[in-house]
Amino acid sequence: MDKIRILLAEDDENLGMLLKEYLRAKGFETELFTDGDHAYKGFISDHFDLCLLDIMMPVKDGFTLAREIRQLNSDIPIIFLTAKSMKEDVFEGFRIGADDYITKPFSMEELLFRIEAILRRTKSGQGASQDQFKIGKYLFDANKQELIFGNQVQKITTKESELLRLLCNNKNKILERNFALRTIWMDDNYFNARSMDVYITKLRKYLKEDPSVEIINIHGKGYKLIC
Repeated sequence: MDKIRILLAEDDENLGMLLKEYLRAKGFETELFTDGDHAYKGFISDHFDLCLLDIMMPVKDGFTLAREIRQLNSDIPIIFLTAKSMKEDVFEGFRIGADDYITKPFSMEELLFRIEAILRRTKSGQGASQDQFKIGKYLFDANKQELIFGNQVQKITTKESELLRLLCNNKNKILERNFALRTIWMDDNYFNARSMDVYITKLRKYLKEDPSVEIINIHGKGYKLIC
């Protein structure tokens, strides 16, 4: 299978090289460009499966670059990397057509999870991760967003599905609260934390038919799916 090719536009050369080497070590062919203009020319002359774009760049900023890329390819996934955290910037990114948005500083593992999650959704990253999980007597189909128990099929929301997938990927291990919040909600503020508590309650309700399945609170840390 051909490797996934990533266009990385980042004007901080130290961070750019660090990201490039990390992504290559994880099996992604990654090309680094240090300004928006060179990145655009690189996009035109080569094939890429996903774009990681810093917003604040010389010559051409990430928003402008993303608009130009979208004119050439309306489907390619775009993730913005930025030191900014203002909501206006987040909204602008999604208006342009971003698939995700990650605020510096971020962990490499979080970035990798977001890339793999997007590639799963777009089907570009075949084999990047599984989409069906056995949870006790339940079958969870993350793509269809269905939780199946015998003949009963429970449709669940996108947020519920993303949270349950994270729990399944960390089955019988602690899913750190802040990691889950930043991965799914992009912000670990108080209101998002309360929202996640509501989703955890809903997931517990969906899974209550099998007493061997539990989602437990780990005080001060996060949650653990036991099955």
